[in-house]
Amino acid sequence: MRGQALVDHGRLLEVLGMEGELLGEITHAVQPDIPVTTCPGWTTGELLRHVGSVYRVALGWLADGRQPTEWQREPVRGQTLEEYLETGYAALFAELSRHDPGERAGSWWPADRTYGFWCRRMVHETVVHRVDAQQAATPDQVSPVDEDIAADGADEALALWFAQRLPMLGLTGTRAGSVGVRAGGHNWIARAGPAETTAWRCSPAEAEMADGFVSGTAEKVYLWMWGRQPWWSVTLDGHDDDAVGQLWALLRLATR
Repeated sequence: MRGQALVDHGRLLEVLGMEGELLGEITHAVQPDIPVTTCPGWTTGELLRHVGSVYRVALGWLADGRQPTEWQREPVRGQTLEEYLETGYAALFAELSRHDPGERAGSWWPADRTYGFWCRRMVHETVVHRVDAQQAATPDQVSPVDEDIAADGADEALALWFAQRLPMLGLTGTRAGSVGVRAGGHNWIARAGPAETTAWRCSPAEAEMADGFVSGTAEKVYLWMWGRQPWWSVTLDGHDDDAVGQLWALLRLATR
């Protein structure tokens, strides 16, 4: 599956800017000890600390061309959680804004070793965890995810996490099965089994020929893939419910 995003770099930077500001606003407003139901075992403080740490990991990759071994994992003495998150975000946004998306940069995905990879990756890191924070703090006031960004997020979940991350972890399905996915005007096939784990963009007709089929609004499918929507929030069709169940289970392992 190709690494190219479904939306252009300028749009991704715009969304990263908006989502980063929104997450910062949540940080100032939320109590740090609220449980995050979508990330069992975490509080909002731990969630926001995680995002600040991930921003710094990305900066390390961009600076050195490889995964950093040391980075600031939490606020230093005298630094608030809000400052930790916001300084990490500001430094990352500035670095991504200074470079062409096609410029080479180290990454853990062979299909895309560019600055564009990190812009896309940090957009979805920020969006998903912004949803987590809002669901924990104000569950009736969760900001929507725009359709184009949600469709790109579904594409990234299948290409990067399902088809790339699972093989890196040595995890496979227990039975051969394919699932067609449709969201936001795009279609994909995800195939898993003991011998392969792969996904690709496809035609509507090809998606419908899969063993199982998942469809819904782009936002619901995107958040479903990340485990932020319940199983029944999307439409499930096809003759093989087990194939869809396996996709769901493998995505939980890939994105944890």
